[in-house]
Amino acid sequence: MLHEIKIDELVGLAVNAGNAVMKIYHQDFDVNLKQDRSPITEADRWSNQIIVDGLQQLYPGIPIISEESKDIPYSKRQDWEYFWLVDPLDGTKEFIKRNGEFTINIALIHRNDPVAGIIYLPEKNITYFAKRNEGSYKIDGSGQPHIIQSKMQKDGDGIVIVGSRSHASTELHVYVEKQRKKYKNVELVSRGSSIKFCLVAEGIADVYLRTGPTMEWDTAAGHAIVIESGKQVYIYDTNDPLTYNKVSLRNQWFLVR
Repeated sequence: MLHEIKIDELVGLAVNAGNAVMKIYHQDFDVNLKQDRSPITEADRWSNQIIVDGLQQLYPGIPIISEESKDIPYSKRQDWEYFWLVDPLDGTKEFIKRNGEFTINIALIHRNDPVAGIIYLPEKNITYFAKRNEGSYKIDGSGQPHIIQSKMQKDGDGIVIVGSRSHASTELHVYVEKQRKKYKNVELVSRGSSIKFCLVAEGIADVYLRTGPTMEWDTAAGHAIVIESGKQVYIYDTNDPLTYNKVSLRNQWFLVR
């Protein structure tokens, strides 16, 4: 199945969704609240419709879990071999603030593991993507993909830690202070959405710690890109790799390193 997945088609789908999102970004829009009190805009709904319709047309046999259509019981999905995880607008708070730090996330999961991921930054027209055993790539203004690799930490190096812009936590700052005892130079960088995974994947940041709540669609695409760049996403307390299609789609705290 994985060999049948065409990354260029998925990138095109993410870009189409991003173009729709940007039309709303540049005009006045309403902000509503979902049941969990998190914000949602018309851009979330437009992007979701474009991506879900596109995936169903391109790959009709693969089921989809999206942030905007997520109520599929575990009894139905537990035996899925492949499925899509979609976050049609990751970083809605950043979108509302109009700071550009929001993304379109599409990931393919094989049983419990992310095996392909696309992250598109509509405001910057930058794409990151990866497919299992084929490497991680970035497409910027040149339009040509170039391979990216995470930075391997060496003794004596400084360390750059990336954390959430809208969900900073006490635990993150405790972690940063611990690193200050190990490294001479420690820098904390704040970013929104799944951009944090991308910074680690291309070697700009060394570590990404998340101690706040996230869902599987928030992390899957970035996880796939990080793996192919040479790093991994670990559950913070156990050091086991983060997995997908859990009974609860909520993630544990995690560390990208």
